[in-house]
Amino acid sequence: MTEEPFRLFDIGQIAVPVRDLDRAVAFYRDTLSMRFLFRVPAGLAFFDCHGVRLMLSVPEGGTDVQRSSIIYYKVGDIRDSTQRLKQRGVAFQSDPHLIAKMPDHELWMAFFHDSEGNTLALMSEVRG
Repeated sequence: MTEEPFRLFDIGQIAVPVRDLDRAVAFYRDTLSMRFLFRVPAGLAFFDCHGVRLMLSVPEGGTDVQRSSIIYYKVGDIRDSTQRLKQRGVAFQSDPHLIAKMPDHELWMAFFHDSEGNTLALMSEVRG
């Protein structure tokens, strides 16, 4: 019997540090239209990202907030998605731009910040 090698596959939750939980919840829920799941008194709020939980968390003990990794949200039409978020007050660092030409698609991205200064991005794989 051959044992299958250990691998990590699924991401269950991503934590994003925030300074002001109310402001961050409003941004992710109202501006980005993410599905709000629940909030707990310990300074945590949770959203659903197509089966992956996004946790907004205020650091314990008044420690400084560290920036998160960049979260890349897949969208079908990056220009339309960027325009819709601009209409909701999101300021992008630049217009959607080509990152790479692959054999079967082009990779496009557009970067912006959340209400807490964390960098986020839209990404779109455009088929020729």
